[in-house]
Amino acid sequence: QVQLVESGGGLVQAGGSLRLSCAASGSIFSINAMGWYRQAPGKQRELVAAITSGGSTNYADSVKGRFTISRDNAKNTVYLQMNSLRPEDTAVYYCNADIRSAWGTRTRDYWGQGTQVTVSS
Repeated sequence: QVQLVESGGGLVQAGGSLRLSCAASGSIFSINAMGWYRQAPGKQRELVAAITSGGSTNYADSVKGRFTISRDNAKNTVYLQMNSLRPEDTAVYYCNADIRSAWGTRTRDYWGQGTQVTVSS
């Protein structure tokens, strides 16, 4: 079994900052890409940022220059530093990871339970 546990969400004023963390635990042989998605009420879930095992990153246009994704491979943890937050960043943020549980097996997509981020104007 693999679990992704997120932390760091909350309420912040516009212009403020938050840092999200997501730790993977359980039966893990290796982790490929890790990422953060978000879903606002009435909207589809969208990619916010992703990072490969080698450290290459990809961002949604709406967060470029404001958010930074990073990971600590030794801790199986991915982070999302969110600066200059805007009311439109309000959403539930989900962690995602592509994980291989044992040598020779296929990778599988795992999701965290989600953490609420609310930005007040």
